[in-house]
Amino acid sequence: MEKQRAADEAHARVLHLRDTYGAPTAATWSEIQSDTYETAWRAWRDLARDVRSAMTDFAKEAGRPRTDVEAEVRRAAKSPERAAAEEE
Repeated sequence: MEKQRAADEAHARVLHLRDTYGAPTAATWSEIQSDTYETAWRAWRDLARDVRSAMTDFAKEAGRPRTDVEAEVRRAAKSPERAAAEEE
């Protein structure tokens, strides 16, 4: 669950940077902006890969469908504030 939260936070960072800088194809970014975005994107990608791998391994060991494990982890990883906002 902690890995999923870390991946979610990294994804939120990527989205925040995109909102702050504008879409990569719509605006000219400085070198620092490009490097910052690329670093954030790579962190998110790597964390998401690690989460998928851990869920796949767990699902195999437990003899359960990976999609069920993913759904449970995503629900459990949501912050109470985020879960409440999505229910509205």
